[in-house]
Amino acid sequence: MSLLKLYQNFDLEIDRAKGIKIFAKNGKEYLDTFTGIGVLSFGHSHPDLIKVFTEKLERYSHLSNFFIDEDAEYVAEKLIEFTGTTGKVFYTNSGTEASEGVLKTIRKISTPKRNQIIFFDKGFHGRTTGSLSVTGFPKIKNCFEPLLQHTCQLPFNDSENLEKHLNKYHDQVIAVFVEAIQGSGGIVPLDKGFAKKLEELHQKYKFVLICDEIQAGLGRTGKLFAYQHFGLKPNLVTVAKSLGGGLPLGAILFLENYADVLQQGEHGSTFAPNPVALAGAKYDINHIPKMLPDITQKGEYFLHKIKRLNSDRIQEARGYGLMLAIELIEADETLRDRAFDNQLLLNVINNKIIRLLPALNITQAEMDLIVQKIGEIL
Repeated sequence: MSLLKLYQNFDLEIDRAKGIKIFAKNGKEYLDTFTGIGVLSFGHSHPDLIKVFTEKLERYSHLSNFFIDEDAEYVAEKLIEFTGTTGKVFYTNSGTEASEGVLKTIRKISTPKRNQIIFFDKGFHGRTTGSLSVTGFPKIKNCFEPLLQHTCQLPFNDSENLEKHLNKYHDQVIAVFVEAIQGSGGIVPLDKGFAKKLEELHQKYKFVLICDEIQAGLGRTGKLFAYQHFGLKPNLVTVAKSLGGGLPLGAILFLENYADVLQQGEHGSTFAPNPVALAGAKYDINHIPKMLPDITQKGEYFLHKIKRLNSDRIQEARGYGLMLAIELIEADETLRDRAFDNQLLLNVINNKIIRLLPALNITQAEMDLIVQKIGEIL
């Protein structure tokens, strides 16, 4: 096999996919509970998205950064509008690229004295050498050290530690990276008290607050951005995953007085924004806002059904909207494979946390079936 094996792939030859189902060449069908790790907001092969992709593709597939696609400005304006403030957008091809663009921005405004970047344990912002420097997973970064200097990892949701550090080193801290709801960390939300303290310190010490909305943003949690649940006022926001309607697309939202930090020639991309992905983004941002109450209601229903399982193996079920987790009391190395045998596709973190990121248009019957299968497996 010529592919570099860096992933734990499912033993599945895919024929096609539709909605929340993946159909194998052997005739079996599987329920997909994580839709491309939160990429497919409307599930697989949504007919309206296929239509807008095809219409754009029939006109052109790529333009380069010497031209502006007609959807680029429209999507950018909507993204900024979603934040409730002013700003500008730079497009990328992925979430990691968005993190890298933010790091360049921070580097530009740093000084020899004020250059420290705070991030949190189990926060995930990408796998490039820059983004790894602000990612709180030692096992995926230690073998690539030394990484960027002047970064500092703090415990997540520890208000006392955060306040103590900033009171002592505020004149050195230039920025703080945070996920309002940690995705790869196990769907762990900010504690409300921690979020309040973070924003208080943000206003007091004027560091750059970067909210990573790559996984949690664009309606996934029942709000347009997850940070809006917690009263944060970020200066920079990163988005990706679901932005392109299933195709690669990311963005950095430079808000208010950070809109003009980067000047012409200081950053760029050959492929971003891809015009076909922009067509998907336009569809997403036109339809997701009116779905928010429904997403919240579905999330509450889904969580209630999971909790009613009353399994003595479940430690906690948690989440916001349709970004949910089931954490087991003990790790189970066979969990994913047993689910697969039951024709259920699960994304399991550390053999212990089931991460559920279903399509936002999932039906009640589909949620019921997923919970039934999880109950059978447990």
